[in-house]
Amino acid sequence: MSRLLPFFAKNRRDGARLLSSALVILAIALTQLTQPWGQIVSVLASALCLYWWFAYRRLER
Repeated sequence: MSRLLPFFAKNRRDGARLLSSALVILAIALTQLTQPWGQIVSVLASALCLYWWFAYRRLER
């Protein structure tokens, strides 16, 4: 098991929900890149999406 998993869901269904929620937040923030808060949220959401994507890939099907 990866060290990422304790901060992530333990099954693929819940992991997919977390990842899709982070992607929605990222999409909203990307529409607001001209605003300072949009830039900050975009960076944070991008990092979270990458983190959760790698954790999701390690879960058993």
